[in-house]
Amino acid sequence: MMARCITKESYGRRVFYGSMIAEGIIAMIWAAAGMAFFNGTAGLQEAFGSLGGAGGVVNKISIELLGPVGGVLAMLGVIVCPITSGDTAFRSARLTIADAMKYDQGPIKKRLVMAIPLFAVGFGLTRIDFNIVWRYFAWSNQTLAMIALWAGAAYLVKHGKNHWIASAPATFMTAVSITYLAQAPEGFRLPTTIAYPIGLIAAIGAIAFFLMKVGTKKKAIEA
Repeated sequence: MMARCITKESYGRRVFYGSMIAEGIIAMIWAAAGMAFFNGTAGLQEAFGSLGGAGGVVNKISIELLGPVGGVLAMLGVIVCPITSGDTAFRSARLTIADAMKYDQGPIKKRLVMAIPLFAVGFGLTRIDFNIVWRYFAWSNQTLAMIALWAGAAYLVKHGKNHWIASAPATFMTAVSITYLAQAPEGFRLPTTIAYPIGLIAAIGAIAFFLMKVGTKKKAIEA
């Protein structure tokens, strides 16, 4: 979505990299608050059960740390962020599918043709245990990061730049994503003694294939 909005490619670093840095800082703040308030991971896990999940934990930390007014503002921020993320996700899915189908999204009627089925799918997902949906989301998010890193590595190769800054973490993320899918309850449920080697082999295979393509491209340029 943001790539459609920025007017210059050079803005990509400050927009995408900057937002990731900001998100990481926010995550570290909440992680530190959770650990401090509940005395470690064990206490935090217990708080999730006794306070009714993440919402209860956020409410307790916000109110006790910032008082009633600040707590309400913090809670609103926590609520608004998922809403905007959901809005962006639906819009991105609609535009991605429309682009793939070459379906014009100018007229409102044509937008609704794409949006209504997506909303129906979204409503169906709300009928599923959120913990299961969240685990699938976590895996898909990591897999998306892996794909983006491989795409970035290919971009760097195309422009004659050092690709390892992207291909090295892409290899690691390949191992993580494949290993999780192999052993997770929502995946293939394989024992870790099998899942870890599968992830490692997949990562080695991915980087070997990538380097082979890089070598082929260099030979073509030299020729």
